[in-house]
Amino acid sequence: MAKVYIVGAGPGDAELITVKGLRAIQEADVVLYDRLINADLLKEARPHAELIYCGKSPDHPSLSQESINDLMCKYASKGRTVTRLKGGDPFIFGRGGEEAEALASSRIPYEIVPGITSGVAAPAYAGIPLTHRDYSSSVSFITGVTNLEEDEYWEHVAKSSDTLCIYMGVRNLPKICNKLIRHGRPADTPIALVHWGTTEEQQTVTGTLQDIVDAAKSMKNPSMIVVGEVVKLREELKWFESLPAIEPLVVG
Repeated sequence: MAKVYIVGAGPGDAELITVKGLRAIQEADVVLYDRLINADLLKEARPHAELIYCGKSPDHPSLSQESINDLMCKYASKGRTVTRLKGGDPFIFGRGGEEAEALASSRIPYEIVPGITSGVAAPAYAGIPLTHRDYSSSVSFITGVTNLEEDEYWEHVAKSSDTLCIYMGVRNLPKICNKLIRHGRPADTPIALVHWGTTEEQQTVTGTLQDIVDAAKSMKNPSMIVVGEVVKLREELKWFESLPAIEPLVVG
């Protein structure tokens, strides 16, 4: 029996994958990959490696989680080295824990290869430090698709951390802003949306909790939402937009 590597491919820029993650792609017999990974990374796979698209879009997953679990177990049981390639980090809103559970219950050897999550990378590329001595000493990573009707949850979230990084929240942005204001965040709290962070398609919109919904009407998923005083630093630190257009380096 071979091994399964559950690998975080990073936030979009192919060069942000870890060395160990890249090696797991290069040595795999089978690569099961998600929608948001950079397709250039698949070029690093062996010529005869089997590449299987797993989809995992928010609304219409190409394969169910159960099917993905079954595929990992099936190929590994046949003695093939499997790399499960996931966007961002597999253990931060990536369902990597569920996949590891499936492998553990089937007694299949596996390794977790962490990746750079978009909650860290997208703000960094937008010039927004998540912590700063003058503005923020705490950060929370939350999802924007669950607990939306639970006031107790949002009361905790609104007061828990100086900076909030909200995944998968674009569709529910009006409700999220209303919940945060209702439960204690000032209406003039800075907020940013970063679309396709770390890629050539990156776009950033900023505003406040009270006006961002109108300002961000054109924003779609995948976008990271950042709430907090650190967003004020973007105007000074937006380094990515000033980079000259250059050809990306070849990975590997």
